[in-house]
Amino acid sequence: MYYRTMTINDYDAAIALWGESEGVRLRDADSREGIEKYLLRNPGLSFVAEVEGGLVGTIMAGHDGKRGYIQHLSVANSHRRAGIATQLVNLCLEALKNEGILKSHLMILPENEAAKKFWANQGWACRSDIQLYSFINGDDQNV
Repeated sequence: MYYRTMTINDYDAAIALWGESEGVRLRDADSREGIEKYLLRNPGLSFVAEVEGGLVGTIMAGHDGKRGYIQHLSVANSHRRAGIATQLVNLCLEALKNEGILKSHLMILPENEAAKKFWANQGWACRSDIQLYSFINGDDQNV
């Protein structure tokens, strides 16, 4: 298993993996341009896992200067239960810590029971004291 920083050159393989991953919802913000912008704004915080040159896992992270945000953790079905997701999370959290970010958040679709179990097993707490609100500042309702 080889872990490395994610680059825009991983886009096609990542999109294919995310498209096959239950519980990952893709939006217009996940376009090549959107992902490239995200990676450029958050250098060294997103990672991939490869086996024999093929991408089998991804995780993306960014921060706002105070809090980190984790998204698109995904591992190919053929490589699950091998510790890949845990290693990707650890790489992200260490990279965020090196940026001075000690607290991170993530969003999970309510029906994604596997993700809920995974993150709880990693020590993450489900918050019930806040609600997420979103606003789209433009015409596209799928951002």
